[in-house]
Amino acid sequence: MSSKAKRVLPTRPEPPSVEQILADVQGTHPADPVFLLPAEPHRDHDPSPGFPSPGRQEAAAEKRERLYRQSRSYVEMNQRLQESRDQLRDQCEELRRVGAALERGITEMRQKAF
Repeated sequence: MSSKAKRVLPTRPEPPSVEQILADVQGTHPADPVFLLPAEPHRDHDPSPGFPSPGRQEAAAEKRERLYRQSRSYVEMNQRLQESRDQLRDQCEELRRVGAALERGITEMRQKAF
């Protein structure tokens, strides 16, 4: 038999409070890489890759706007689908109740007829 020492893991630190998070975020520099959007990759051979042309900036802005609208549309469609699913579930349950009541009614009529 071998005895393995039990591994004791250190306890996790408490998560930061909202005040600590806000203080941390407010203390950062605006140019912090965490708060910058990644640069759009260049697909052609532009002589000045670090400085996109105004037309390219507008195209990137339009693309972001299109993606934003697409995302909003997806979220709205997802919400409508969830509402429809809930509505269909309720209607299905109602149909089951009505079907069971109909079956009971048919059974009662058959018993009275015979």
